[in-house]
Amino acid sequence: MKHYKLLLKVFSFMLFIFTTLTTNYSVAQPGKNAGGAAKSRPAPSASKPAMSKPASTPSMSKQATSSAVNKPAASSRSTTSNKLDGDRNTSINKGGDRTNNINSNSGNRTTNNVSGNKVTSGNNVNVDKSRGDVNINIDNSKDIRVNNQVNTTVRHNNINSYNRPPYRYGGYNYYCYHPYVYHPYQPFYWGPTWHPWGFFVATLATTAIIVSVNNAQYHYDQGVWYQPTTGGYTATSAPIGGTVSSIPTTSETTVVNNVTNYYYGGTYYEKDGQTYKVVAPPAGATVQSLPEGGEEVKIGDQTYVKVGETYYQPVQVDGKNKYEVTQVMGSN
Repeated sequence: MKHYKLLLKVFSFMLFIFTTLTTNYSVAQPGKNAGGAAKSRPAPSASKPAMSKPASTPSMSKQATSSAVNKPAASSRSTTSNKLDGDRNTSINKGGDRTNNINSNSGNRTTNNVSGNKVTSGNNVNVDKSRGDVNINIDNSKDIRVNNQVNTTVRHNNINSYNRPPYRYGGYNYYCYHPYVYHPYQPFYWGPTWHPWGFFVATLATTAIIVSVNNAQYHYDQGVWYQPTTGGYTATSAPIGGTVSSIPTTSETTVVNNVTNYYYGGTYYEKDGQTYKVVAPPAGATVQSLPEGGEEVKIGDQTYVKVGETYYQPVQVDGKNKYEVTQVMGSN
């Protein structure tokens, strides 16, 4: 009986120890249950919405970023360029306004920058040498008054000497010995020492001489006539009656009514003893080239070249293009 009680006490003690250890172990690992339920992961999957990009990075939205760097004021720029033909407007808006206005018949370009205003102005001129009303290197800042009508009065012929009827238009008769054959006017240059009417130079070469005609003073040098102007000299038409001892050897001759004329740079001379005297353009004279300063003039169906007040008709002589001094007379 004593042994039975002893064994019961030992068994009770061991059961108590076992129960105590089991309880402590369960408290140490509360997430583990029978059947492996502790391996489920509901909590991590539920925590993912907290990492959603829209919630965590709203400041990185592209719309917010682009609006933050938009600089309409800083990038505003206006550019005006001028071309010779056509109007064109172009507008580009990329964070700012940019307007290109292209206007015709001007050469001015104006550019405005944000950091400051910069204005660049320059005139681009396309010189059309087929026209004669364009002078090169003419200084318009000088007070120049050039009389280009001095040597442009045509010496008339007897109209009975013309073997062909005149061209009639607008109440005027245009007499020429040769038939009208159009070819475009192209100004001719007689070399580096020759200058067209209106050409300004600050100084003259030592070879220049002074010629007085009708109480007016001229300077002559290598086929070019000058008048004193403010700050220098300006090439002008030769004064009728002006006499010089020599003319350029490249001058051409033209014979009218058995009189030999010498032509150079738009000026006609006649030999007078040992000198050469400036004369008005003789009607009927034919020359190969005309100087710069002329212009094509449309008269009815025909086109003439007007140099000063002298009209030249384009003609052909022995298959070569030339110009004939036209005698213009009013109809009776």
